[in-house]
Amino acid sequence: MTRHYLKLALFLLVSMTGCFLSCQSQTNDHAKTKSKTARTGLSGITASANKFLVSLSEKQKTKAQFEFTDSERYDWHYVPKSRKGLSLKEMSESQYAAALDLLRMALSDTGFQKTTSIIQLENILREVEGRPASDDYRDPGKYYFSIFGNPANDSTWGWRIEGHHVAFNFVVHNNTIVSGTPGFLGSNPAIVLSGPEKGKYILKNETELGLALLRSLDTGQSKKAIIDNNAPAEIITGNSRKAMIENPQGILYNELKAEQQAMFMQLLSIYIHRYTRLFAIEIMKEIETAGLNNLRFAWAGSQQSGPGNPNYYRIQGPTIIIEYDNTQNNANHIHTVIRDLKNDFGSDELLEHYKSTRH
Repeated sequence: MTRHYLKLALFLLVSMTGCFLSCQSQTNDHAKTKSKTARTGLSGITASANKFLVSLSEKQKTKAQFEFTDSERYDWHYVPKSRKGLSLKEMSESQYAAALDLLRMALSDTGFQKTTSIIQLENILREVEGRPASDDYRDPGKYYFSIFGNPANDSTWGWRIEGHHVAFNFVVHNNTIVSGTPGFLGSNPAIVLSGPEKGKYILKNETELGLALLRSLDTGQSKKAIIDNNAPAEIITGNSRKAMIENPQGILYNELKAEQQAMFMQLLSIYIHRYTRLFAIEIMKEIETAGLNNLRFAWAGSQQSGPGNPNYYRIQGPTIIIEYDNTQNNANHIHTVIRDLKNDFGSDELLEHYKSTRH
C-alpha cells in the first residue's frame, strides 16, 4: 500500500472516530481551562499542539513554527496560492494524525467533518476541471499547519490551518481558545453534479436555512431584509486584516416574529458551532451581551436555491459578521466566513499582554 493510500485510510479512520474523540477533548479542555500548571503538565489543545510540534524534524519545524508576534499570523487567505507552514503532504502518517487531532480539538464534530470533507473535495474539483491525476493545483495535501509561539512554554500562542476553502486562525491563552477567527469554509462545487459522489452538499444547512429564513418573511419584512437584487461577486470582508461593513443593513432581530427569531438563531448556531462547544459558548455570550436585538439579517440576489441562482446573505451585529456568498461557477461555489469584530487573530489587549510578559 502506497504512502498516499495509507494517509487516506488514516484520514477515514480519524473521521469515523471524530465524534467520540471530540467530546472527550471538550471534557478534558473544560477540566483544565483554569489550570495554572499547564506549562509543566500539558493538557487539552496545548498538549495536542505540542505533540504535533515535537513529532516534527528540525527542518519541518522551521516551516511550521513562527513567533507569535510574526506578521505571518495575519497573512491569511482562502484561495489556491503559495503558503507558509507545513503541508499535509509533507507529513508522515503519525504527523498527519497529530495534525488532525489538533484540528479536532479546536472544532466541533460537525465542524471537523465539514472541514475534512472540503479538503477531500479537491479530488472531485480536479476531475470537474479535467486536470490530470499528476496535477497538484487541486491537491488535498496542500493544506498547511502553522504554530505561532511555543505551546510548551508560552501561556499565549496561536495556530492556523489554511488551504483552498479552509482557513481557521486560533489563539490559545492558558489552554483555552480565546480566538478562532477569521474562520472560513467554502465549497466548490457546492453540489457535486456528477460522478460517484453526485449529490454531495457539504454546506447544505448554511444554504437551506438562510433561504428558509428569507422565505418566512412577509412583504414588509422582506423590504428590510433584501438589500440588493444582485448578489455581490464575493464575500465583502474578503481577506482583510480587520473586518468591517459600514452602515449595517437588513432586518433587525426584534423585527422578526418569534418563530422567525428561532430560525435566525438556528442559522447563527450553524456557524458558531463549527467550533468546539466551550468556545462556541463564549462567542454566543459576547453576541448576547452586545444584544440580540442589534443583530441584522441581510439578503442579496436570487431567492431560489441551486446552481444558476446567485445569492448572498449575512448576519451582522456589534461583535460579529457572518457572510455567505454563492455566485461563482454558475452559483455552484460557496464561500462562508465568520469574523469576530473584537477578537479576530486575538484581541489587541491580549497581544499587548503577550508583548509585556516574559516567555
